[in-house]
Amino acid sequence: MAGSGKFFVGGNWKCNGTKDSVSKLVTELNAATLEPDVDVVVAPPFIYIDQVKSSLTDRIEVSAQNVWIGKGGAYTGEISAEQLVDIGCQWVILGHSERRHIIGEDDEFIGKKAAYALSQNVKVIACIGELLEEREAGKTFDVCFKQMKAFADSITNWADVVVAYEPVWAIGTGKVATPEQAQEVHAAVRDWLKTNVSPDVASSIRIIYGGSVNAANCAELAKKEDIDGFLVGGASLKGPDFATIINSVTSKKVAA
Repeated sequence: MAGSGKFFVGGNWKCNGTKDSVSKLVTELNAATLEPDVDVVVAPPFIYIDQVKSSLTDRIEVSAQNVWIGKGGAYTGEISAEQLVDIGCQWVILGHSERRHIIGEDDEFIGKKAAYALSQNVKVIACIGELLEEREAGKTFDVCFKQMKAFADSITNWADVVVAYEPVWAIGTGKVATPEQAQEVHAAVRDWLKTNVSPDVASSIRIIYGGSVNAANCAELAKKEDIDGFLVGGASLKGPDFATIINSVTSKKVAA
């Protein structure tokens, strides 16, 4: 029971880039030939969103990497959903493992951020995933379901949500979950949504994989039934590689 939505590929640029490197990457992306039936989103650091928005083809939507939990005001250093909307930014990545484990954001805080962003018509890439020690202890599903529950406790409308499964042990490590490992978690998360949210949400939502996805491994991952796309880190900083990952949708069609 794969997601019925369009294949989805996001590029998380993380804390990388300069005006010059962003300009070069945008030029590469504008020149790339991309399969039409894929939703493509890139997430630059806040300070480059405006530059990207004004120079990147409309074919690719723009995301932020984080957002504040509520309306703007006296929150030094934060960016509000209203400000994202103001500059034409349609998406935000929330719950990324780096925010959870390095910055210390907890499940409930992330869930509330997601609800507020959605209330302002900012779409959400909701990230979940387990640490290596959690996987080794057999707790992968427990951790992912607990993180999903925090989103489900706050989100009422799932139409503008994409779930990204990112095993923390595979992010930036070069270790990739095997297609089978990824498929197993994606299927379990979809099943959790069916039981705890609704069968409709479970069948329509896109569950994408993140964690050392690159031009060489994307096709095999894309073939799996419950993998509806990718959230890409390092490889999204190279235009041609990112295009290859976007175009791995063709593997999906062959598999179907």
